[in-house]
Amino acid sequence: MDINEAISGRRSVRDYTAQAVDEPAIRRLIDAAVNAPNAVNQQPWTFTVVRDQRLLDRISRDAKSHMLATLPADAASGHFRSMLDDPAFQIFYHAPVLILISAIAQGPWIVEDCALAAENLMLAAHSVGLGTCWIGFAQSYLNTPVGKSALGLPAEWVSIAPLIVGHPKAVAAPVPRKVPEIRWVG
Repeated sequence: MDINEAISGRRSVRDYTAQAVDEPAIRRLIDAAVNAPNAVNQQPWTFTVVRDQRLLDRISRDAKSHMLATLPADAASGHFRSMLDDPAFQIFYHAPVLILISAIAQGPWIVEDCALAAENLMLAAHSVGLGTCWIGFAQSYLNTPVGKSALGLPAEWVSIAPLIVGHPKAVAAPVPRKVPEIRWVG
């Protein structure tokens, strides 16, 4: 698949088959991730792969409770609150794999570095017919002591990109994009 096709065709997938993603495929995605640009070639990332559905269900329940307790009382939170209050809603959409990209040390560009790795992983997944979605609902919880403990993460690691991966049930529809505002200076 051409890189432009991958960029324009990749979508956040929230509906997966039960088909497992094999270890070689996961390793290829992580290989793509580690080829991302990063500040001063520090490569501050580590990858935690979770395929245990009971663990993902437990983290989903705990992350939902955490989000409900910490959600600001603004207008957008009403939509989130109704989703998070639904006992049937599983934040990982029952995907067969969670790959959490964490920074292994503090640094000024760890978020950017891990986000670039995440984008590489998501584009690589799309190019081989896998779907992905960055699960923002898990981010805050996975940075709490309890959340880190659930995955056996050291206290100093910073959870940045919780990405689910799996075989999509259907091709995601194109999403309209706004015309970019471009300012030319000079």
